[in-house]
Amino acid sequence: MSQDVVADALNELMNAIKAKKTSVLVKKHSKLLRNVLDIAKESGYLDYSIDGNDLLIEVKKLSEIKAIKPRYTVSVKKINDYTRRFLPAKNYGFLIVSTNQGLMRSSEAEEKKLGGCLIAYVY
Repeated sequence: MSQDVVADALNELMNAIKAKKTSVLVKKHSKLLRNVLDIAKESGYLDYSIDGNDLLIEVKKLSEIKAIKPRYTVSVKKINDYTRRFLPAKNYGFLIVSTNQGLMRSSEAEEKKLGGCLIAYVY
């Protein structure tokens, strides 16, 4: 386990998907991870619940969710370049961007003309 809680939890989730499991129990979580999962939950990719210190994630229609390392800092003009780099097709999934107004999808960041750090991608 490394110091990056988000990357570790998303790797556990991807390993569970590859093993054909529908749920994962994550022992170590943070507010940033929960915010990333909230954005994926709003889109219907997964569902999660917190029980004390444990985080139970249930997969719905998720193909892939991964952390972006290193966390590139991008301007509004460059978000589309990274979208083409990390996502398999146009209008298929989204990037999660950390802006000064909080975490949001890349499309929302472009609409609000905000740049930020790339955290993860989901499809």
